[in-house]
Amino acid sequence: MQPARAVTAALIAAASIGAAAAAPVAAAVGDALDRPAVGARDAAHAVLLAAAQAGMRLVAAGERGIVLTSDDAARTWRQSQVPVSVSLTALRFADATRGYLVGHGGTVLVTADGGQTWASKLDGRKIAQLELAAARAGGDPATLKSAERLVADGPDKPLLDLLVLDTQRAVVVGAYGLALATEDGGATWSNWRSRLDNPKELHLYAVRRRGDTIAVAGEQGLLRISTDAGRTFRRLALPYPGSFFTVELPADGEIVVAGLRGNVWRSGDGGASWKQVPSPAPVSITGSAQRADGSLVLVNQAGMVLELKQGALQPLPAGPLPPLNGVAVLSDGSLLTVSIHGMRLLGPTGVPAQAPRRTPK
Repeated sequence: MQPARAVTAALIAAASIGAAAAAPVAAAVGDALDRPAVGARDAAHAVLLAAAQAGMRLVAAGERGIVLTSDDAARTWRQSQVPVSVSLTALRFADATRGYLVGHGGTVLVTADGGQTWASKLDGRKIAQLELAAARAGGDPATLKSAERLVADGPDKPLLDLLVLDTQRAVVVGAYGLALATEDGGATWSNWRSRLDNPKELHLYAVRRRGDTIAVAGEQGLLRISTDAGRTFRRLALPYPGSFFTVELPADGEIVVAGLRGNVWRSGDGGASWKQVPSPAPVSITGSAQRADGSLVLVNQAGMVLELKQGALQPLPAGPLPPLNGVAVLSDGSLLTVSIHGMRLLGPTGVPAQAPRRTPK
């Protein structure tokens, strides 16, 4: 299997996935699940992997359990209280206070105060037991063997993206086909693995929703689509067999996937046909976000910020940036990018704004 996104430029799970069966790795992740994030001297310039907006507050997350919040438009950042020290990979909010965060070790965290404090709702140990129970109930020997291996490996499988439907309902996806959902704010979880027709247990990198349509994209050209709010999914075939690290649903019937080597593909008919969108650089697309007008912003390993509008992909004047891991479109149209050197705020047109100050202690 191809490795998941590395921290150097958003293929962030390579270390975990590459050594998934190694007991020392599982033990190390297990320790990090039980160890709170350590206060960082300058967390605003740490390796960050995800960003989101909660009301007027900005929130960013990344390596070693670091979560930061800003209440002054990204000028200063304060580190939050987080009960784990694993890498945190994706972040979404349902409203100004309630949000979800996923990461390595099967971590799912929930906040009810806009990202200031976080509580653990799921981890790889619990996921393994859920998978085992589902496999035993299903009676398929191959599925049971896979679930038993998951238990034996320990909590070393990362979650890589999530979909927040409302304050109580969320879907999380990750390495080796992990897919789970909650309808009660994370108190209990159901297993979605069997819905996604993924016998090779390919990594699931991204999940998005538009109305009752849910799309899941992943390794080796994997794309699954649901038009009934996730109850059932069907396969979509694409001309490109490489991994897709992000997917967006800008309009009814429109699907955009992007990933390895700058590949961006668009369908306007629900996946029946596809057209490749030319990219200015053969560099992996690592993240995306949608503007209010339906246009898309994508970021890549070369530090480029790109806008997909009316079928064309154009670089924005962001200037030289480090390899980018993700981007969030803010309510005023500004862009918050996250990278191996922290975050950077860009104006609506992509022109750089002020650099973040040192994180207050």
